[in-house]
Amino acid sequence: MTSRGLVIGAGGVLGAAWSVGALAALREHLDWDPRFARALVGTSAGGLLVSLLAAGVSVDELVAWQADGAQDSVRFEHGVATGGALPPVPYPVPGSLGLAARGLPWRRHRVAPMTALSGLLPRGRGDLSAFAEAIDAVVPVGQWAPHPAVWVVACDRVTGERVAFGAPGAPPAALRDAVRASYGVPGWFPATRIGGRDYVDGGVASPTSADLVAPLGLDEVVVLSPMTSAEPGPARGAARVERLLRRAMNHRLDTEVAALERAGTRVVRLDPCAEDLAAMGPNLMDPRRRLATFQTARRTVAAALTGNEVVLR
Repeated sequence: MTSRGLVIGAGGVLGAAWSVGALAALREHLDWDPRFARALVGTSAGGLLVSLLAAGVSVDELVAWQADGAQDSVRFEHGVATGGALPPVPYPVPGSLGLAARGLPWRRHRVAPMTALSGLLPRGRGDLSAFAEAIDAVVPVGQWAPHPAVWVVACDRVTGERVAFGAPGAPPAALRDAVRASYGVPGWFPATRIGGRDYVDGGVASPTSADLVAPLGLDEVVVLSPMTSAEPGPARGAARVERLLRRAMNHRLDTEVAALERAGTRVVRLDPCAEDLAAMGPNLMDPRRRLATFQTARRTVAAALTGNEVVLR
C-alpha cells in the first residue's frame, strides 16, 4: 500500500483559504481523504490546518468554515483572530538580535538571510489565544492530536533552528502551544515559550519544511505551498515586494523538493498560479480577500490536477 504524506505551508489568512480550496480539489478529484495521510506536517497557517485534520476535522468541515464562517467543528474566525489586515502596533524593540546576528557571514552556524532579518522585526503585540481555543475545541486541553504523525513546525527565536513539534526527539508540547508557536509571525505576534525556549513562525525558516519528512521514506508527499508560485506573473506596487519574497521561497522549496526526490519520494507540489495571486493580492493577512481566494483555489487547483494528470496511487 502506498504511503503518502501531506505538507501544508505557511501563508497567513489567505494561505489557509487557498490551502482549504486545494484540499477540497484533492479530495474531489483524487478520491483521497487527507486525514489519513501517513504524516501531516504544517507550518504557521498550515500548522493550524494539519492539526485540525489530525484531530478528525474533515475537508467538508474546513470547506464549510471557509465558505460560511466559523462552524461548530472549527470555532475560529481567522481574520478576526489575526486582528485584521494590519498588525497591532508592535513594541519598539527588535524581536531577536541574537537571531539577526546569526545571519552575519562570519558566524559558524549561519542562518539564511530571510531568517536573520526576521530577528530585526519588532516584538508583536497580537493575541494568539484564539488559535489555542480553536485547538481546544477539537483536542483535550494540554494534549496532542490522536493522529500518529502530525508535526507542527516552528523556529527557535534565538538560534533559527526549525523544530517540528510532535516529531521524534522534539521537545514535548501541547498541540495548542505548538500551533501558537508556529503562527507567531515576527512583528505581528509574540513568541511562544515551550520548554524554556521561545519559538516564532516556522515560515521565517522555510515556507513548508517539506524536507523534514525525507527520512520517513514515504512513497509520495503532497505539498501545498501558498507562499511560493511557479508562475507569479508581473506585479506593480506593493505586489513587487511580495513577488521578491515568493522568489526566495521558491528557491527554498525547490531545494526541499529535490531532497525528497533524492530520498526516493514522489512529490506532488501545488502552489498558487497567476489567477490565485490576483485573487490574493499582496497582503496575505487581508481577510477581505479570503472567500475569493478560497473559491479561486478550488477551481485552479482542480484544473492543475486534471491538466497535469496527477494521480495519487
